[in-house]
Formats: sequence, C-alpha cells, structure tokens
Amino acid sequence: MSYELNGKTIAANANGFLDNLDDWSEEVAACIAQAEGISELTQRHWDVINYMRDQYINNGSTQPNMRNLVKAMQDEWGEKIEAKALYELFPKNPDKQSSKIGGLPDTKRKGGY
Repeated sequence: MSYELNGKTIAANANGFLDNLDDWSEEVAACIAQAEGISELTQRHWDVINYMRDQYINNGSTQPNMRNLVKAMQDEWGEKIEAKALYELFPKNPDKQSSKIGGLPDTKRKGGY
C-alpha cells in the first residue's frame, strides 16, 4: 500500500502504516486521515496524534493503550473524558488509528482493526 501526495509516493505496509517514520509530515497525516475516513483534523485530533508521536519517539518506542490515552487526554484537556470521546475522533480504534495517522509503525499489541 502507499499514499500519493503532491506527486510523491509514500510507502506503507499492507495495513496502511508508513514504512519510514521520516516520511511523515502534517500533510501526510491529513492524507492518511482522508484515507481513514476522517475529513478534517481538529486540534483535539492533533493533541492525540502528537501525544502518540511523543510517546513513541521520546519514550522508548512506547505505544500507549486506550487506558493510558484516555488518562493523558484528560490531563491535556483538563476535563473528565471516556473512551467514547476518543472514538468520536478516531472511530476505527483511537490508539491504533491515531498512531497510523501519526506515521508510527504498526502496533505490536493484539486486537484492533
């Protein structure tokens, strides 16, 4: 699988995760989001995507699960949220779909889409 952006082909695996972390940009994220059925990335989308990227890049390749993601976004947004709020942003599975849009490798955890 691959993504086309501005005449450039960006390689991805069969599940749509980028082959090379360095190929990612915000434009690439928007392209992947469109392919995932998300027409617009809001600030809340970016909060989740940036958190996932930060955890992976700056915290030993950590890929937070839903429980940790909900806790982190509660802290980020200063309000109590449930997983449902994240599924409204990323309907296919927030932790995996936000990782894909964030250009991170396919998760090694079980489950998901």
